[in-house]
Amino acid sequence: MYLNQTSSMTKKFIFFALLVVILPFQVFASEEGSHEAFDLNEVIVHHLMDNAEFPFNIGGVKVFEGESGFDSSKETIFTDHETGKRFHFTGGFDMHITKRVTMMWIVALLLFLIFIPAAKIIAKDPLKVQSRFANTVEVFVNFLRKDIVDESMHGHGHGYYHYIFTLFFFILFCNLMGLVPSVGELVAVAGEATGVMHVDHHNLPWIAKVWSGITVTGDISVTMTLALLTMFLIYTAGFIYQGPKFIWHSVPNGVPLPLYLIMWPLEFIVSPLAKTFALTVRLLANMTAGHVIILALMGFIFQFQSWGIVPVSVIGSGLIYVLEIFVAFLQAYIFVLLTSLFVGLSMHRH
Repeated sequence: MYLNQTSSMTKKFIFFALLVVILPFQVFASEEGSHEAFDLNEVIVHHLMDNAEFPFNIGGVKVFEGESGFDSSKETIFTDHETGKRFHFTGGFDMHITKRVTMMWIVALLLFLIFIPAAKIIAKDPLKVQSRFANTVEVFVNFLRKDIVDESMHGHGHGYYHYIFTLFFFILFCNLMGLVPSVGELVAVAGEATGVMHVDHHNLPWIAKVWSGITVTGDISVTMTLALLTMFLIYTAGFIYQGPKFIWHSVPNGVPLPLYLIMWPLEFIVSPLAKTFALTVRLLANMTAGHVIILALMGFIFQFQSWGIVPVSVIGSGLIYVLEIFVAFLQAYIFVLLTSLFVGLSMHRH
């Protein structure tokens, strides 16, 4: 009974998500139809690229539309909700809140709302199963602690539990939240369909901009930052557990001096950089590829304007969407597993 209900809810969620994905294509196609042919590449770029949602500038001056100095070609143009006029900032230091920053804040809030209550429930009696909610959290945490951190760091990972746990759940939630339909797209589609509001990113109400549905881990600046933290831990753990000897212990004993001089920069400098690059690209590519495929499959319907391709596009997108859910968990697991392995290797001499 429970499995049937879960399966039914999953099917409804996937159908709803696909519906939200395909509706903006319809609006975009009808809007572009009056000017030029439907451009699939433009739609994909629009859905994947980050942009500013809420204005925040330090020391700058607002320049409104119609005033001298207003540049309509600027990327960061906002709409004043009191006057309805468009504006941008001139000078100052731009710190605009983007879609990905907003989604990261949402993910951080969700982590607080989930894990703080779960920790309080578990702390009441750690030996007793308090609830399904707390038990589910505990299963994930125990798996990360025993099968990833302790195994990779050979029992020396106690000081890294909190970081690895936070890293895993942050990446996981960022991946999953990128699969949830955008509120902004829903509002824009509804407004266009009813004629109440023209589809324009700058005119969306602030509540619709909060949940953009963008994948945070689909940005190289995010994945690179997480990977650089791993590289920092590699060096930190090496010096903590080996001391200054970590500098020359990166090359195994018995290596001839001429070969040592070649291997040392490769092992001590190039190797951590290569690991950082691999972590960055792996997470970025996997979390971007699935979204591109789904958008491309849906875009084919309007690109070719044929009913014959509709079943193929919808079924294919549905299958890729299910695969993306699996990939969201898999990539979070792989990232923390490799992080634990890399840090664990730096703790001991080769």
